[in-house]
Amino acid sequence: MSRPATGRSAPGGHRQNPERPENQERGAGTVLALGLGMLVVLAAVLIMLLAQAGALAFRAAAAADLAALAAADAARGITPGEPCAVAADVARRNGARVLSCSEGTGSTVQVRTELEVRTPVGGATGLARAGPPP
Repeated sequence: MSRPATGRSAPGGHRQNPERPENQERGAGTVLALGLGMLVVLAAVLIMLLAQAGALAFRAAAAADLAALAAADAARGITPGEPCAVAADVARRNGARVLSCSEGTGSTVQVRTELEVRTPVGGATGLARAGPPP
């Protein structure tokens, strides 16, 4: 025969109350774990974007360096061609485009490049100046 509910302690020392759930914090650990998991994923995405931006900045600087060196050689007459046209060709072969190119005194050339690849954090640019050795 079953016993009527009298508000007495159930086995294990817990009172049973039909109007109120036994444990109000049930599932709180799951919500906390999901929140922490999303925070870790967000941090990983942010780190990946920053790493990509750093790598693209390095590539843009390398393209500017190579373009400036080639343009300086053309300005000194070591290689044929117009210095800024040579710089544009070298930058294009390295996945960049020349934003500005200026010839200075003493066969020096300054080149600013931008990579053709754009990312959510923006474009990467590089600046380099080259000339004859001292």
